[in-house]
Amino acid sequence: MKFIVGFIIIAVGFVMIWQTQWFINSLGRIAWAEQKLGGGGTWTFYKIVGVLAIFLAFLIMTGDIIKPLDWLFGN
Repeated sequence: MKFIVGFIIIAVGFVMIWQTQWFINSLGRIAWAEQKLGGGGTWTFYKIVGVLAIFLAFLIMTGDIIKPLDWLFGN
């Protein structure tokens, strides 16, 4: 099951990186990203989210997601 979920998240992350303009047209610009990341901030934000999604998917697929969650939220 975790591999199916992982592959779906990888696919979504890949599409976010590959078709960023479609996400911007569909979901709109993000004012916070434009302000904090400068010109093209929304573009950069969607790419970063795509890369993080792929990284998260690999953690889920390998079963190593618990370690970062413990670090992030504490025991």
